[in-house]
Amino acid sequence: MVRTRKRKQIIAAALITALAVGMSQNAGATTIQDAQQKINEANEQLNQTKSQITDIEKKQNSLQGEIDALDTELVALLLDIEVLGDEIDQKKLDIEQATEDLALAEETAKNQYESMKKRIRFMYERGDNALIESLLGAGNMADFLNRIEYFNQIYEYDRTMLTEYEDTVTQVANLKSTLEQEKEDMLALQENQEHQSQELEQMIAKKQATMSDFDTKLAQAKQLAAAYKQTIQEQNDIIVAEEARIAAEEEERRRQEEERRRQEEERRRQEEERRQQEQQQSGGGSGGSSGGESGGGANPSYQTNISGQTVVDYAMQFVGNPYVWGGTSLTNGCDCSGFVMSVFGHFGISLPHSSYALRSCGQGVSYNNAQPGDLICYSGHVAIYIGGGRIVGAQSSRIGIATQTATYRTILAVRRVL
Repeated sequence: MVRTRKRKQIIAAALITALAVGMSQNAGATTIQDAQQKINEANEQLNQTKSQITDIEKKQNSLQGEIDALDTELVALLLDIEVLGDEIDQKKLDIEQATEDLALAEETAKNQYESMKKRIRFMYERGDNALIESLLGAGNMADFLNRIEYFNQIYEYDRTMLTEYEDTVTQVANLKSTLEQEKEDMLALQENQEHQSQELEQMIAKKQATMSDFDTKLAQAKQLAAAYKQTIQEQNDIIVAEEARIAAEEEERRRQEEERRRQEEERRRQEEERRQQEQQQSGGGSGGSSGGESGGGANPSYQTNISGQTVVDYAMQFVGNPYVWGGTSLTNGCDCSGFVMSVFGHFGISLPHSSYALRSCGQGVSYNNAQPGDLICYSGHVAIYIGGGRIVGAQSSRIGIATQTATYRTILAVRRVL
C-alpha cells in the first residue's frame, strides 16, 4: 500500500515536471519566434533606410558637381543661411508652444492648490471631533464599517489630489527649464545668423568686383543651395525617424527582457517546487544547488575608436569655459571651429579654423554610424560627437563650451578625421 502511494507520488511529480518543461519550451519557442520576427523587421527597415540614404546621396553628388562648377563657397554659405532661417522659424514655434504649455501647467497647479486649500480649511474647521461624532453616530456595525470606508475613501482622495499637485509642480519646473533652454538656443541661432550674414555680405562684395556676370551666378547659387537644402532635410527626417524607431525597439527589448526574466523566475520556482516534492517523496536528503544565472548570450560591447574616445575625454575637460568669436584658446575662449581645431591640434592633428572647411575634412559617414571623436557639422557650426547622441562644442557667447543633444539642429554632415 505504501509502495503504491509512493509510486503515485513519483508519477505525479514526473507529470508536473513534464508539464513545467513543456510550458518552458513553448514559452521559449514563442520568444525565439518573436525575436526572429523583430530581427527580420529591423533588417527590412534598415534596408529601406539604406536605400533612402543611397538615393539622397545620388542627388547630392549630382548637385555637388553643379556646385563645384559654379562656386562651392558661395553656395555653402547661402545653404547655411537658408538652413539657419528655417531653424530660427522652427525655434520660434517651439518657444510659443513651450510658453503655452507652461501657462496651462501653471493654471492647473493654481487650481489644484486652491482646491486643496478649501479641503484643508474645511477639515481644520470641523476638526477631529466631526470624525469621532460621525463614527459614534453609527446605528449598527455595518453602518460603522461603511462610515470608516467612507473616511478612507476621502483620505485616499486627498492623497491623490496631493500627488497630482506635486506632479504638476514638477511639470511646471521642467517646462520652465525647457523654455529657458529654447530661448538660449534661439539666441545662439540668432548670433550664428548674424555672423553668417556678415560673411555673406563680405563675400558678395568681393565676388561682385571680380565677376562680370555675378548676378546670374548668384541666382544660380541660390537655386542650388535650395535644392541641396531639400536633400539635407530628407536626411535629417530619416535621422529623426531612425532615432524614434531605435527608441521603440529598445523599449520593446526591455519589455521582452522583463518577460524573459519573469518566465525564468517562474521556471525556477516550478523547478524548486518539483525538487522539494521529490525530496519529500524520497524521505529527505540533501538538496541540489539551484544553479547560477543562465548563461545566455553576452551583450556585445560597443567597439569605440580608442583614439576618438581619447579626443572626447580631452575635450570634455574644457566644458564651462567661455566662447569667443574667432578665438582658439580652450581655456580663455574659442569659437566652435577654434574649439575643434585646438582639441585635435593637441594630438598633432591639423584641422582648419572654419566650420565650412571642416565639412570637407576626413571621410564622410552617416549619422547612424557616428563614433566618438567624429565631427558633427551644422550650418555655421561644428562640434565633436561624444557618443550616445550627444556632442561637445563651443556653442555661443552666452553658453560657452558645453554638451548638447546632437540632433538639436539640422545636421549637414558627419566627418571622421581619425
